[in-house]
Amino acid sequence: MFAVCLAVKDQPQLHTACSEPQRERQLSICDEDTVTPDDHLLTVFYDLTKLCFRKKTHVKFPLNPEGMEELEVEFLLEESPSPPENLITNGVLVSRQMSCLEVQAESRRQKNRKVKDLLVTVTESFEHTQRTLHHLNPGCPNPTCFHYPKYLQPQLHVEVPKSRWSCELCCCCVHKKKSTVCQPLDCLSDGQTVTLSLNENCELHMKSTPCPQTLDVRLGFSLCQAELEFLQKRRVVAAEALKQVLQLEEDLQMDEVPLIAIMATGGGTRSMTAMYGHLLGLQKLNILNCASYITGLSGATWTMATLYRDPHWSSKNLEPAIFEARRHVVKDKMPALFPDQLSKFQEELRQRSQEGYKVTFTDFWGLLIEACLGDEKNECKLSEQRAALCQGQNPLPIYLTISVKDDVSNQDFREWCEFSPYEVGLQKYGAFIPAELFGSEFFMGRLMRRIPESQMCYMLGLWSSIFSLNLLDAWNLSHTSEEFFHMWTRDKMHDIEDEPLLPEIPKCDANVLDTTVVTPASWLSDTFRNVLTHRAFVSQFHNFLLGLQLHTDYLQNSQFSMWKDTVLDSFPNQLTGSVNHLCLLDTAFFVNSSYPPLLRPERKVDLIIHLNYCAGSQTKPMKQTCEYCTEQNIPFPKYEVQEEDNLKECYLLENSQEPDAPIVIFFPLINDTFQKYKAPGVERSPEELEQGQVDIYGPKTPYATKELTYTEAAFDKLVKLSEYNILNNKDKLLQALRLAVEKKKRLKSQCPL
Repeated sequence: MFAVCLAVKDQPQLHTACSEPQRERQLSICDEDTVTPDDHLLTVFYDLTKLCFRKKTHVKFPLNPEGMEELEVEFLLEESPSPPENLITNGVLVSRQMSCLEVQAESRRQKNRKVKDLLVTVTESFEHTQRTLHHLNPGCPNPTCFHYPKYLQPQLHVEVPKSRWSCELCCCCVHKKKSTVCQPLDCLSDGQTVTLSLNENCELHMKSTPCPQTLDVRLGFSLCQAELEFLQKRRVVAAEALKQVLQLEEDLQMDEVPLIAIMATGGGTRSMTAMYGHLLGLQKLNILNCASYITGLSGATWTMATLYRDPHWSSKNLEPAIFEARRHVVKDKMPALFPDQLSKFQEELRQRSQEGYKVTFTDFWGLLIEACLGDEKNECKLSEQRAALCQGQNPLPIYLTISVKDDVSNQDFREWCEFSPYEVGLQKYGAFIPAELFGSEFFMGRLMRRIPESQMCYMLGLWSSIFSLNLLDAWNLSHTSEEFFHMWTRDKMHDIEDEPLLPEIPKCDANVLDTTVVTPASWLSDTFRNVLTHRAFVSQFHNFLLGLQLHTDYLQNSQFSMWKDTVLDSFPNQLTGSVNHLCLLDTAFFVNSSYPPLLRPERKVDLIIHLNYCAGSQTKPMKQTCEYCTEQNIPFPKYEVQEEDNLKECYLLENSQEPDAPIVIFFPLINDTFQKYKAPGVERSPEELEQGQVDIYGPKTPYATKELTYTEAAFDKLVKLSEYNILNNKDKLLQALRLAVEKKKRLKSQCPL
């Protein structure tokens, strides 16, 4: 472990922040004010790997492009006096050693004398500040506990109450009122009780004990053991289905079974309804049993969550489930907003708040979805869907959202967050927690406070949180660029790495970061930014990455780089580990697809069946995904779908030059041959032609995303259309399956024994 000493030659006040074991030092330059808060002038980000051990390095940082002002800093990298620290890391995130500090206040006053509570703060701790009660003996069974990183120079601050007889007028009494006692904690020995005398009437007893090294957050990019075991069982089911569908003469070996996934996009009730039809078509072709994954977002999750209430749904006829969904889609939704129902919602939200959740409008939206799509309270939880996977009897469902920030747009910051019955995780960081612990409080990878798992209705509200947009997101959805607003919403940044005023520095690491100067926006720009980027109704959950720090070389980690796609990724102090709550948003507001979980190299998906439900351009999600994968160097088929008036019902995409790229079979939601055929090869009679007229995207369409209620005829037409499009393209589906099997066998033959 190393310590960095600074010597600064500059008039403004300098604040520094460096989160070891991160590599970047953040130097904040402020104009010191005596009365008002210090004015933040600018921030310099400097890579500490440029420093050499035990050598002074003198650096001049030009603070503006013209070079008229500069900050002179002298760095000295020395060995830290702290002992070596045991770290747990996956190459991106780091968990440091954590200790638990037990604090007890002992009063020397008589029992009948009232003594004020002490306000105790431990810097860098999970609890931060707590009130500590006085006791007449030090053996109190319930001490106040603080959890803190042992080697991050933590300090204990105790606010000592003012004297009972102080006049509050003279300067000495005013000083007494605000006096605090400080005690560094890095010098405490484990298990040893230390007594700190606060005044003549009170003592503070402290004891530090190490916390277990075992983490409750799984740090790793591999699939969890439960998912691996599921895949073994599912391959048996898929192998049998593929043999039947493709009419193979011999059984497939387990390493010859392709991993097939169904990928659904969002689109409100339209996506929920059409997905039922698509799944029914796949079931009739027995292709549903070939799939190992099914991913979705927004309205598609409504279908998925409903189906997985039945542990054996995919082996049963889907028509009864479709009939039940139809009953709820066509019913009147107004009773959900009647006063008695709103009163029930209020009580449930109050109870949720008492459990420890931060209640937002998204939670109300989830209750409203449940009331509109069901008859009674659904007590099911995400982790309970494991019952539908225990024998490999259904595909593994994965629900997708994006993690955003309250004060920036989706284009400047977003991170994929996936939910399965086994785990919830942020794939960019390789950090996952059991599904039943999502919403609980974590610190440095340890579970601090367990909160009851959310009911499914709240998860549905989260996965389809249509109210979480800010104004800048809305602008980006309706325009191709938000560059005009960047001059108002982004801080000004410029790299000074190669400027002549920066002297030559001995570089001890080849992978150095640029030195960057960030100038905060003016108060006018800041106000404008707050208006444009504020999210009034975003869902917020306790951040399970809280306290975890970024590895020194996190930017060089191939797993992180695969999903590194925003401005803030190069600024470790701006990433997710530093915030208390995750702000989660419907993925459709960035890219309306649920591909990312399937593109993780650990899953090795061979074939993806893309079911599209978005409004507007049917090819946009596919095109956006192709462009995103190209930018991120993620193996994916090339975009070959032409923008044309008459789209085909099905497209087969593959990239023969890239063996790791999955095969994609793409189904846009269009009405083509269904207008003349009621079933593949069966023409409609003149009386039946009206049944083939399905207006999906016209100005008077009944399937607009904002619509929650359909007529019976509209529901039936959409289900039959989506089912028909699957059945009518059976040959292309079988072709895709054969290609996937052949590719799997070819790769097997190329692998050395």
